[in-house]
Amino acid sequence: MYVLAIDQGTSSTRAGVVDAQGKVLGWGSRGHSQIYPRPSWVEHDPMEIWANVKAAIKEAVANSGVEPSQLACIGVTNQRETVVVWDPSDGRPLYNAIVWQDKRTFKIVEELAREAPEIRERTGLAPDSYFTGPKIRWLLENVGGLRQRVREGRAIFGTVDSWIAWNLTRGGKEVVNARGGGAHVTDYSNASRTMLFDIRKLSWEPDLLELMGGIDDSSLPLPLPSGYRDFGFTGPEVSELIGARVPVTGIIGDQQAALFGQAGFDRGMVKATYGTGTFALMNTGTDALPSRHGLLTTVFYSRERGSASYALEGSALASGAALRWAIDVGIARDENELEKMASGVNGNGGVYFVPALAGLGAPYWDQYARGLIIGLTRASDARYLARAVLESVAYMASDIVGALRLDSGVEFKEVRVDGGSSRSDFLMQFQADVMGTEVVRPLNAETTTLGAAYLAGVEAGMWGDLKEISSLWKPEMVFRPSMGVEERERLYGAWRKAVSRAMGWAKEVPWTLAEREG
Repeated sequence: MYVLAIDQGTSSTRAGVVDAQGKVLGWGSRGHSQIYPRPSWVEHDPMEIWANVKAAIKEAVANSGVEPSQLACIGVTNQRETVVVWDPSDGRPLYNAIVWQDKRTFKIVEELAREAPEIRERTGLAPDSYFTGPKIRWLLENVGGLRQRVREGRAIFGTVDSWIAWNLTRGGKEVVNARGGGAHVTDYSNASRTMLFDIRKLSWEPDLLELMGGIDDSSLPLPLPSGYRDFGFTGPEVSELIGARVPVTGIIGDQQAALFGQAGFDRGMVKATYGTGTFALMNTGTDALPSRHGLLTTVFYSRERGSASYALEGSALASGAALRWAIDVGIARDENELEKMASGVNGNGGVYFVPALAGLGAPYWDQYARGLIIGLTRASDARYLARAVLESVAYMASDIVGALRLDSGVEFKEVRVDGGSSRSDFLMQFQADVMGTEVVRPLNAETTTLGAAYLAGVEAGMWGDLKEISSLWKPEMVFRPSMGVEERERLYGAWRKAVSRAMGWAKEVPWTLAEREG
């Protein structure tokens, strides 16, 4: 038997067919457009995403050589915090998806600042434009007739997992919480990223729904465990596409999926994913540990209703996005050249880059921070800029890992890494040096897809338990710290100084003027 895993990300959608040994037998992939209507706004077309999901599924199954009847289940993982609103009668989106990177809700977030202690206590999150709740409030206040549609049951909301699950199961059998024929569901891990969800009660919080402009809970998806046998079966459209009727048995946010795919099942295990942003999570077991150092408390995963495993999380909002920026402005043609340039100089020459291209996430949480290059001299050529950009990715991860140590009191011996930039030996060695901790890259770096597959598969009986899944994880390379403590402290101290210069930069800028100019 095999699992079909769908990995819907910020820039692309992928699907893979995974066997019982954790090997991906066939891939399908499609990129999608990034829509920037105004400065600081980021949107996706939900219909393009769904079309790409279908194309990726069809391609993955065809490339795998697996008979469709041998597919035991489907697992879904997704970009988190991005919100979709659609009409359940016909599946038509009522607005573009507002992406997690979007900053249009900054004024709403400012209003919420006085409620920050209650929000953090209930949700584990700090008020920020990053999260879903303020985006839903913005939609209700700015999309004509939307409140009336919600009252009439003609508009429902969901994060990207909900959008995919609804479309996968539309018209299928045994569909839970069916709206317009599709399962209107989410899992606890995605719900915990909305700023609307009580992470201890594992339910939508009425006070927070009211705080976000009076969101009607009937318009929100039903929160369920990440691993759940009864989400529903694929509907006619998808079943015909695959060639079989297949149950959906797993839904989990992409960063939690990566920790699951890294077999991070023991308390204190840490992973860092280097994607569009860098996301580090630590498993804290059944303890929803509050953070005192700028991190977030989030649901890791759940396999039964009413209970969950938790994690501490830190999110750097632009790491892969920073490398993409460096390429787009002409510092290098691609990431390989960027690494070659960075390796061509001995040290950083005192040059630092703070990639606050969408503000700063953990542990700073400053939506007014902006990108900064500092320390330039006449001797600073493009190689030093390339090095500063690459090193910034490691510094931001080190910020988060340092906060994880402080919050948890755990001196973990390794950080398991994945994501596109983890393939860079230069970056991973520098990461180990500035972090002072072993960095372990797995043999199979497709941990997000594997996490979705493992979660769905264990629910469908492909794997007996989590220990069996742990046995599939193997290291490919271990990067050990080689930098002296004095040098590490000197470099990291200068980084923190550079960050302090970038913080608060846009606070006095008239955003409405910037929007008019856009």
